[in-house]
Amino acid sequence: MLVGHLDELALLLLPLPVSLASVCCLNTASLSYMIPFGLGAAVSTRVSNELGAGHSRAARLAVYVVVFMAIMEATIIGCTLFSIRNVWGYAFSNEQEVVDYVASMMPLLAASTIMDGIQGVLSGIARGCGWQKLGAYVNLGAYYVVGIPVAVTLAFVLHVGGKGLWLGIFGGLFTQTILLVVLTSCTDWQQQARKARERVYASALPRVTDEIIKDENSQS
Repeated sequence: MLVGHLDELALLLLPLPVSLASVCCLNTASLSYMIPFGLGAAVSTRVSNELGAGHSRAARLAVYVVVFMAIMEATIIGCTLFSIRNVWGYAFSNEQEVVDYVASMMPLLAASTIMDGIQGVLSGIARGCGWQKLGAYVNLGAYYVVGIPVAVTLAFVLHVGGKGLWLGIFGGLFTQTILLVVLTSCTDWQQQARKARERVYASALPRVTDEIIKDENSQS
């Protein structure tokens, strides 16, 4: 949320056509993220259920399937955005300067869409494995250590403009995706299944104990 507000403040400091083109790209990226967001939510539920049931192979298979689907979907969306780069700007503005700037940013947006699609499902896998704290560290490092400094430096120090802001976003996405890929590829799924079962039993044990105590009290 804070990153989004920082992007909005940064857009106010750019020329109007550049700001409008950047808003167009942000809206396009948000729209294209809906599919990997749904895939991430689905795989999060599936992986957590399979690990909780002790099915490590099924959890690993679900990860492979959804990552393949995400790569295919992101590639299709990215290629589509690249192919319509010269006309997509007209959906947001009739100003030729804005349309031309959108067209110049679309290749970078297409690459960002591919990265965003992959990290969306990898984030869902992390949630399904119970790595919320680790995922938070990855996001903080990717965007606040890499993304924002790169965006500010390119846009306002080196005067790259809107493309500089988007390069910063892409840098954060790339860092986040690489870290999540390393984290997922190094996962021992059998160990994750054991940890999940232990968490299930640990959370169920107090309730079972309370029920036993209630039964003993009722019998006495």
